[in-house]
Amino acid sequence: MSEAALAGRARGGSGTVFVVLGAISFCHMLNDMMQSLLPAIYPILKGGFDLSFRQIGLLTLTYQIAASLLQPLVGRFTDRRPQPYSLPVGMAFSMSGLLTLALAGNYPELLLGAALLGTGSSIFHPESSRLARIASGGRHGLAQSVFQVGGNFGQSLGPLLAAFFILSRGRISLAWFALAAFGGMLILFALGRWYKRGGHATPRPVRVGEGAFLPREPRVRRALAVLLALVFSKFFYLSSITSYYIFYLMHRFHLPTQAAQVDLFIFLAAAAAGVFIGGPVGDRIGRKYVIWGSILGVLPFTLALPYVGLGWTVGLSVVIGLVLSSAFSAILVYANELMPGRVGMVSGMFFGFAFGMGGIGAAVLGVLADRVGIDVVYRLCAFLPLIGLLAAFLPAVEDDAGRPLAVAR
Repeated sequence: MSEAALAGRARGGSGTVFVVLGAISFCHMLNDMMQSLLPAIYPILKGGFDLSFRQIGLLTLTYQIAASLLQPLVGRFTDRRPQPYSLPVGMAFSMSGLLTLALAGNYPELLLGAALLGTGSSIFHPESSRLARIASGGRHGLAQSVFQVGGNFGQSLGPLLAAFFILSRGRISLAWFALAAFGGMLILFALGRWYKRGGHATPRPVRVGEGAFLPREPRVRRALAVLLALVFSKFFYLSSITSYYIFYLMHRFHLPTQAAQVDLFIFLAAAAAGVFIGGPVGDRIGRKYVIWGSILGVLPFTLALPYVGLGWTVGLSVVIGLVLSSAFSAILVYANELMPGRVGMVSGMFFGFAFGMGGIGAAVLGVLADRVGIDVVYRLCAFLPLIGLLAAFLPAVEDDAGRPLAVAR
């Protein structure tokens, strides 16, 4: 199919443009694969630089803050002035972050590499999320899930790559992944051309009332506050897994590093599957039910995880990853229905907040692990899904037929 035909289909909303969705999901996989290599090599960094849990947490915080603070600003700017070629620029920042980590000679240089990785993520996510919505053909939940499953699958590859490639070759082997970043930049440049030629990258006039960062409608503000609280619960808990699960398995069950990284991959692969399931299910039964069931429904499993053996730990981690990750696609689409016409800003705000909570969570939990032990960290984090009770206060954004309601209009 020609580029012009693809653009016409997306603009007219007559069908989902799966070629574009597949391409942007693949690039999301490459982007998040590179991002995931940072926590995956923490055991290497801990030994090579003699780092404490607090310093590891600060590395995550630096990455996540760089990824979170810019995203809402980037998204708000591109809502008014779309920047199709910002996508390869974001990938270039991620590539430079990997190269910095590969060649770092001291801890401050590791922090710089983490910041460059985070900056790349902050540029990539808002505009790529908009591109996925444009190509959705009205199937927003499905499109968001296809887009996000690429990212989650990329995240799951980090521990495997660390276990079977980087561990045996050393930290310098991170530089090889710059080739993947360069390939992603070429694909993103082509997607930027499609995006621009299809008429989607023209500046959009600002309507009355859109100047404020958030809408003035009190009900919408309350709903956004609830959604952000749910994102806090989800990503604060996930930070305990992505940053410290390897150390938890090595400490409690005396697993070798490689085996622990494989178990982290299993969790992240389950999370990728959960992301893919959550969007289409939300399209069918409603976003609110998916959000409610995902956050609160995982509580029994998080409560049990710190007290079971190795086999049950791995099994429960699969259930936790599958259930907990199904919420984010639904949350993003729900938020876009609350604030129509602000895809970039909404995506940037929620991706940014998610990254920020993950970074703060990693830093706080690292300090806590140094003081009271990694086992206690998991016992405390087990109660975070209780925040899912707040989903009861979310207003309806769809009617019985699944059509959006004018909540924010």
